Amino acid sequence: MTLDHLSPRRPRLRAPKAAAIAGIVFSVLLIISLVLILIASPTTLVSDRARLLAKTPILLVALNLVPFAGIAFLWFMGVVRDLLGEREDQFFATVFFGSGLLFLAMLFVSSAVTGSLLVLTDRLPNPELIAPLHNLGYTVARETLNTYGIRMAGVFMISISTLFLRTGIIPRWMVWLGYGFAAIMLFRIGHIDRLGWVTLLFPLWVLLISVYILVINYARSAKGA
Repeated sequence: MTLDHLSPRRPRLRAPKAAAIAGIVFSVLLIISLVLILIASPTTLVSDRARLLAKTPILLVALNLVPFAGIAFLWFMGVVRDLLGEREDQFFATVFFGSGLLFLAMLFVSSAVTGSLLVLTDRLPNPELIAPLHNLGYTVARETLNTYGIRMAGVFMISISTLFLRTGIIPRWMVWLGYGFAAIMLFRIGHIDRLGWVTLLFPLWVLLISVYILVINYARSAKGA
């Protein structure tokens, strides 16, 4: 009886496709969620209850996608570590893992605050309390994601780009693109960050490398066949 089925090489062979699929699912769900939130969120303070209630359906759709995006992101991180295997640098892997979890925590906190605002808007009997609570909660949710969460995403991109650069898993131009996006998110460079759209750079970059890994995996499978 052979023990080949217990060899660690078999999971390693499945890792690239799993990482790519998880990354694509995370990216697509988070992009849709963020776009809906950015479209529905006001750019100024709100004092109209009807205006708040009109935005509720769009925001509910966006918030319901966030937990599934988070699950896919956890899967993506786990499979990337499996993909790196013994080539994984412990220092950068620790930063990569920690910053990824912190980004996910900030994303969930921001979503939870936004969801709480929707519940309060619908249930508070006194309309005069809604606008101040909404403006306070909206500011907290926005700052949590755009000030803290996005910087953790930048640290995540720097650490994982460094791991990719050392292992040669993805092309160098994708690595340097990741460094560039990370710099924009860390230092909030440019006017795009004023409206929060800079947050989309993170899932867009993950989508790019995920599609690349998936295409390369299928190309190698076809060549082997």
